[in-house]
Amino acid sequence: MENIEVDLIWFDSLGAKSACTLVKTPDIKVLIDPGAAEMQPGFPAPKNLKRKWLEEARKAIKDASRSADVIVISHYHYDHFTDFDKELYGGKTILAKDPNRYINGSQRKRAERFYSNLVKAFGKGDLEDFLEAPRRESYPDPLDDLPLARSRDYGDYSERKRELLELGRKWFRKRVEEWNKAPRIPQLVFNDCKVKFADSRVFKRGNTLIKFSKPNFHGIEYARVGWVVSIEIIYEDEKLIHTSDLEGPVIEDQAEEIIREKPNVLIVDGPSTYLIPYMLNLINLKRAIENMKRIIKNTSPEVIIYDHHLPREPRYRERVKEVYETAEKEGRAVLTAAEYLGKEPVVLSAKDR
Repeated sequence: MENIEVDLIWFDSLGAKSACTLVKTPDIKVLIDPGAAEMQPGFPAPKNLKRKWLEEARKAIKDASRSADVIVISHYHYDHFTDFDKELYGGKTILAKDPNRYINGSQRKRAERFYSNLVKAFGKGDLEDFLEAPRRESYPDPLDDLPLARSRDYGDYSERKRELLELGRKWFRKRVEEWNKAPRIPQLVFNDCKVKFADSRVFKRGNTLIKFSKPNFHGIEYARVGWVVSIEIIYEDEKLIHTSDLEGPVIEDQAEEIIREKPNVLIVDGPSTYLIPYMLNLINLKRAIENMKRIIKNTSPEVIIYDHHLPREPRYRERVKEVYETAEKEGRAVLTAAEYLGKEPVVLSAKDR
């Protein structure tokens, strides 16, 4: 792209969990998801090396933040936001996932801690002094907005899928009651920092649009880990999409949205193959593979960065080989961040270090 510049700050393929990206246009510099976390215990590298990579990731993210005007937080997992660092957030506008709605319990607690720290650093008093009264709202079932996922035929798995969806609906209704009872965290404005909630909104700076999706499931339907927002940055006829954590994408409607938007650059997280079979079954892995194949066949981005979740175990390329085969056939560049930077994903050789 001529007018949108993309710097891949840190990703899983470099050795620490992250999807941090700095995007620059002639109007603005946007740092997306400034967080990093240490690789899981089963990652094939010694503890001291995983700790080293995490420290390098945090330093790279902090360095990148110095040039940013805006910081985006797609959700409140620690590999996507830094709980608090005054230097990182000082002087910035934060466009963040709404912590009051479409959020699970653990992310809500992390958000409360984050905004409490912001208030202490940049405001006066405590977060409790800023909280607003609970407000009751009606929340449509999010599955109603996913016609492709609803109509998918699961064959012999169909009855089990119906059971899981009904359990998910019950879980969702309980979350709605929690959102309606909880005090509201407000958008915040201080001299050196301001926060705007971004879900389903579009922000404009000059000729640049920063467009946020509605809250999307973090993985499969009613994924208990919560919701995320995806990000588009648009400058005239150029477009970048950063999916955040769609885990594949595993839901067909989310893949279709990417196809409709036709990005010039796509930064997409892959399925968590390291969690097979405990938290990722083969049916949902197949969905994620089919969706990526469809994206590759029906879009023509300059590059697809296929990273985050995916390169956390050495067999990831084998697990999703159909994706890479389709990319080769279609002449598409599908790369991890490490490969884009001319490096080998660390998971492929970490055990030998």
